[in-house]
Amino acid sequence: MGAKNRSSYASPCSQLRAEYHDCFNRWYSEKFSKGQWDKEECVAEWEKYRACLAQHLEDRHLRRLLAEADPAAFPKEEDPAHSADGSSGR
Repeated sequence: MGAKNRSSYASPCSQLRAEYHDCFNRWYSEKFSKGQWDKEECVAEWEKYRACLAQHLEDRHLRRLLAEADPAAFPKEEDPAHSADGSSGR
């Protein structure tokens, strides 16, 4: 039952997840494990996947519930009155 149900339900973000994991695994095996470090590798894939997950949580009205359970996991959207370093613009 479990495997069959999983295959019949595809997360709206599953393709983006696969793309990110493929990129990460390729980067890890071909570069990181050989001492090459590029912080920008797979960032675009990660951002797309993260945005999809955030939208999926919003669509299902789960983000608010999860944020109430663990506020640190879902920081509030950045307030334009504050600078990027978190300090007040005053």
